[in-house]
Parts: sequence; C-alpha cells; structure tokens
Amino acid sequence: MSSKQRELYFVFLNFDPEYERLRSDRSKRGAYELDMYLSKKHDELLARTLEPGSYNKTLSLVIVDGFAVEITLDQAKTLRSAMEVRVVEKNQELA
Repeated sequence: MSSKQRELYFVFLNFDPEYERLRSDRSKRGAYELDMYLSKKHDELLARTLEPGSYNKTLSLVIVDGFAVEITLDQAKTLRSAMEVRVVEKNQELA
C-alpha cells in the first residue's frame, strides 16, 4: 500500500484543563463553547503540523478530546510526534 494513500485516522490529545473545564458546563452555551473550542484547537493543530490541503478532518469528537482525519501514513507519523498528541490510530474496520 502506498504511503501517499489517504486513510481515516483517529487522533486523541493529551490532558487539557480548558477542555475539562468546558466539558463540565452542561448548559447549551457550555456545549456550544466546547464544540467551538475543540474544532478550533483541532484545526490549528492540523494547520501547524501538516501541509494545507493535504488532509481532510471529518469530525471533532466532543466526548473525548480528539478528531478523525483522512491522512497518509507519513502524515500520521508526523502527527504522532506533536507534543499535544497522545495517540494516532488508523481506523480498523471490523468484519
């Protein structure tokens, strides 16, 4: 398999006190602020780490501080080395 082929990966980030604070606010406004915070945080990480236009973030995960992104194997290795990244895992389809 070519390392240039994009596949879906899940990226989970290290502990973030701001995420925990926002997650504890169960109001509608709190949920909105958490969504906006995570989306911006994840977009900024990708923009800092990878070449623009070379990836496709498909979603931000609110229940955990993470996101799904279509990237190459080489890009996954690059993301793994980012300080704020805890885990990068390729999506595994179950038979």
